Amino acid sequence: MKRALDVSLSLLALILLSPILAAAAAAIALESGRPILFRQTRLGLRGREFGMYKFRSMVRNAAAIGPYHTASDDPRITEVGRFLRRTSIDELPQLLNVLAGDMSLVGPRPDVPAQRSLYSEADWARRCSVRPGITGLAQALLRSQATEAQRLELDLRYAREHNLWLDLRIIGWTLARLGGKGSN
Repeated sequence: MKRALDVSLSLLALILLSPILAAAAAAIALESGRPILFRQTRLGLRGREFGMYKFRSMVRNAAAIGPYHTASDDPRITEVGRFLRRTSIDELPQLLNVLAGDMSLVGPRPDVPAQRSLYSEADWARRCSVRPGITGLAQALLRSQATEAQRLELDLRYAREHNLWLDLRIIGWTLARLGGKGSN
């Protein structure tokens, strides 16, 4: 049921959001050229590596000149990128990852391989027991204000408690947060 919902909602979102996707791609190309998309190795279901897509919001080659995490004042972020990040438009290409089966609409955000060391063996196994998502509890409840410890705990909570009703609530909370209406 969850996979069918992921595929149908992702296809619908790609169709409805196609003007926004096209505008974002054009803005990136005009400001800083190609590539438009950024592909980063992430860890998914059962710890399997996959390439996660985002609109490029940083200067070209940003990964080579800084850490895997960013701060809001990171000088590598372009002006267009700042807007894309603030509105979460940079995340929309992940709908392609959902269609490919690498991600779900809802689940823990996929970690980069360097983050594997943040977990105990048992916690890592629990976290990787579910498909990672475009949004999750940490994003819905705390957005980017979550500390590393809060994000880890909320990711593990999701892995323990996930169900369709929780997924629908997380989607609602995420949309409300993006709309500036709080978390729940």
